[in-house]
Amino acid sequence: MTEQGAPPILVLVGPQDIVNIAGVVRVAKNFGFERIRLVKPEVFDPWRIEGIAHNTADLVSRITLHETLAEATQDCVYISALTARERTAKRSIQRPRPAAADLVGKSTEGPVALVAGREDRGLTNEELDHCHALVTIPTDAGHKSLNLAQAVGIFCYEVALARLGETPLKPPRREAPAAPSGRLELMFRDWERTLWAIEFFKTRRSEVVMRSVREAMFRADLDWREASLLRAMALETVRFLERRGVELDLPDAMREVGRLEEGG
Repeated sequence: MTEQGAPPILVLVGPQDIVNIAGVVRVAKNFGFERIRLVKPEVFDPWRIEGIAHNTADLVSRITLHETLAEATQDCVYISALTARERTAKRSIQRPRPAAADLVGKSTEGPVALVAGREDRGLTNEELDHCHALVTIPTDAGHKSLNLAQAVGIFCYEVALARLGETPLKPPRREAPAAPSGRLELMFRDWERTLWAIEFFKTRRSEVVMRSVREAMFRADLDWREASLLRAMALETVRFLERRGVELDLPDAMREVGRLEEGG
């Protein structure tokens, strides 16, 4: 996680569609951005934006309007611009992940900004000249241009990752202990009996099949509950056949298998 100050300011230059503005507002809210500045938007309706991007009223209320990119970023110490164009002039061109780390790192020195341009033609050369770094998102060479909200969303995600680090995934509602070897052996034994019961081994060598089953289950790293569930499935399969009156052709070693051990 990079040392950080406040979240970057998100600046949209000349946005043309209220739906795209709302899409950007939504991803900004998702990833913890707190300020949005619009430079000469062709349309701006806070009520409609909030109607499209639900539960963003606080962020929408802080949107400010500006006449030029220079005005919108005059307080910023570092500015990164999203662009699909990789210019021939010697410029700092980055991919989103390192660009996000730089942007977050610079935020300790003062406000920083993430700038995105118009939906149809992006940022002008003069506007790109105003920015410290250019950020390109790798896409198919035959179709480089991303939707405005999509492009901003990708960069916002990388910024959030640089600011906050990986968010731990929610753990299972109920933790289960690891399945001990004895529990796994019962499961393997009952599944071997089940495979005999359905005549799976008629044209296969049982020891070879069970060796593969064991390997697959070991890779799955089953916990106690999972091993118990799989064992119960094997047991119930045989019981179902017995209830239906199916005569099971089992090896002698398998005939007494299937009784739950004491304590279950």
